[in-house]
Amino acid sequence: MAGKDGRQRYPAARELTITADCGGSNASRTRLWKLELQKFADDTGLTIKVRHYPPGTSKWNKIEHRLFCHITQNWRARPLIDRIAVVELIAATTTKTGLTVESALDTRTYQKGIKVTKAQMDSLDIHGDKFHPEWNYAVIPRKPNS
Repeated sequence: MAGKDGRQRYPAARELTITADCGGSNASRTRLWKLELQKFADDTGLTIKVRHYPPGTSKWNKIEHRLFCHITQNWRARPLIDRIAVVELIAATTTKTGLTVESALDTRTYQKGIKVTKAQMDSLDIHGDKFHPEWNYAVIPRKPNS
């Protein structure tokens, strides 16, 4: 999958830009989202630039909408009987213009109800942009032992 080979494809990359909706687990105000982004930045050495769509505007996410219509068309009239069926139908999606989709089932178990403390938030190296810093910010990799 592309997410697994980014370092090979882009060995000189020093930053990653993420666009995200403003709701759900990746919401601009979600503490765990920011904590995990900091861990990712620290692990990879990449500066993570995050650009959230303003609340109520997820329809502006062109990539998601251009892709989702093809995925739903691909699984139309097919029973979604289990997670494997969903993953395989998503992976089988293509378009006339050459778009292909890669998908994988994540079978890991994740802890629920994780609380992020004020001290943990204070330790993050996050810098808000001048334009809507609540939605647009950079997560800077911390030096080891930070």
